[in-house]
Amino acid sequence: MSNIKLGATLFCYGTEYARFQYDFEECVKQAALAGATGYEIVGTQMLPSYPNVSDEFLGLVQSLKEKYGIGPVGYGANNDRGMRPDRDLTDDEMLADTIIDLKAANKLGCKVMRSQYMLSPEAFERLAPYAELYDVKVGIEIHNPETPCSPSMQKYLEVIKRTGSKYLGFVPDFGCFAVRPNKPHWDKALAAGVKEEHLEMVAGMRRNGVPQEEAVQKVMAAGANPAIMPALAGMYGFVQFRPESELPKLFEELKEILPYSFEMHGKFHYLDENCHESSIPYDEIFAFLKDSDFDGYIISEYEDELYCGGTEFTKRHLEMGRRLLGL
Repeated sequence: MSNIKLGATLFCYGTEYARFQYDFEECVKQAALAGATGYEIVGTQMLPSYPNVSDEFLGLVQSLKEKYGIGPVGYGANNDRGMRPDRDLTDDEMLADTIIDLKAANKLGCKVMRSQYMLSPEAFERLAPYAELYDVKVGIEIHNPETPCSPSMQKYLEVIKRTGSKYLGFVPDFGCFAVRPNKPHWDKALAAGVKEEHLEMVAGMRRNGVPQEEAVQKVMAAGANPAIMPALAGMYGFVQFRPESELPKLFEELKEILPYSFEMHGKFHYLDENCHESSIPYDEIFAFLKDSDFDGYIISEYEDELYCGGTEFTKRHLEMGRRLLGL
């Protein structure tokens, strides 16, 4: 039987934060008002002394927890191999950088840290004793276009099984289960003068497995406005989607890695007034998880492609989660 808790990443309020409409306290306050029972903090975004946590900031976090009733439960690490202009970071350097993130997560009281697949499986394996030392579980984020059992994620699964570490696992992102095109990308293309018939044409080609280069040639030959390119690139990239018929297979993949999943990222791009996500099948995802043995947080994560702010959409997402999960 599942034991699901609902939280939100403060990344949801990234637009408001970047525009100085919200400070850190206001982000925490809005997450609490939306119904989150805990939050994720992305270190590079909101730690003034990143990569370290100052005593002053820790005091602020603790005082806000007393004031609003929620504190950090997850830490979003930043595994950036491209920090140097002359070369990629080595595995040793990536490991050292991730250990610093572990220290930050531990100081904040987070029990889960979300890492990215720029941290190689080899470095991930070497991280195990440090994660145990700092008592922070590290989950590799499974982000679209990857799926729970795609070849690159299988390499991490092999590490998890080989080490037997309870501190190495995954953080699946629900964008992996998208079955329709990204609505904000679609709407921005329409606003830029792209015809809907051309967007439908590209979506059909993507759904049928037509290679990206061929799709570009065909839609441009059909007279499409060049402004279609960002939407087309998205359909073949980080917001790609799969035929709905593949959902059962994707859920079987999720079932395989569920025992090693510390947290879930409830990715969403747009929610209408009825709290419906147009590209990600939340009814099916939440029904699956409700009947599973998953024990942990589902962290709402809004990708603000419309640059309109995440306050209202985050409220809707958490409302949807409570309704569909019966919480």
